[in-house]
Amino acid sequence: MNTNGHGYVYEFAEGDKDHKDLLGGKGANLAEMTNLGLPVPPGFIITTEACRYYLAHGEEPPGLRDEVDVHLRRLESERGKALGAADDPLLVSVRSGAKFSMPGMMDTVLDIGLNDASVVGLAAEARDERFAWDSYRRLLQMFGDTVLGVDGGLFATALELRKRAKNAASDLDLDVTDLKTLVEEFKQIIIDETGREFPQDPRAQLDMTIRAVFDSWNTERARIYRRAGTHPRMISAPRST
Repeated sequence: MNTNGHGYVYEFAEGDKDHKDLLGGKGANLAEMTNLGLPVPPGFIITTEACRYYLAHGEEPPGLRDEVDVHLRRLESERGKALGAADDPLLVSVRSGAKFSMPGMMDTVLDIGLNDASVVGLAAEARDERFAWDSYRRLLQMFGDTVLGVDGGLFATALELRKRAKNAASDLDLDVTDLKTLVEEFKQIIIDETGREFPQDPRAQLDMTIRAVFDSWNTERARIYRRAGTHPRMISAPRST
């Protein structure tokens, strides 16, 4: 629990446009739109205070994981889905940000919660197998690049080689079989480059992405574009399908 008596995690409805120092520009704007009654998908924000603690101590602040648990369960209840469930998965996106836009911080990671089991459930729920496997392929690429530090060019090369093999002009010309093959190739790239497998546990995916947001504050580009009083944080919001 931080000094303001609230905690390190805020629901969108708990903030507004005047909380940019605490919630960052994106978070404050989402909170403001929520309070105005605009159709904003539900989600929550990890504050800049949590990031400050992480940077100062090299670890997440005490109680942060428990707070995320509470807000995640609330989000699951509101959506009627569980994160990464095999039948009808809740998928979330994670975005970094600061009071002012700052290039160099971690890019958005979409579809956290997808794995070898939930991709099948997403395909059935969406009635679109290609959409599900393409989403999984994109998660592996984004997660590998922005969270695990894998050279994004390796994924781009594998995709380009697959397109050439099919004489495909664009990604849209790849079919489900192609995308399933790419998923396996992307998973192998992650193993080859990191020595570990892509995490199948949805909560592990989320926790690792949160830490990547915090760590992105100290990337070279982020340091160059740093602005006084700006600190990153994570926003988790469900994907609309």
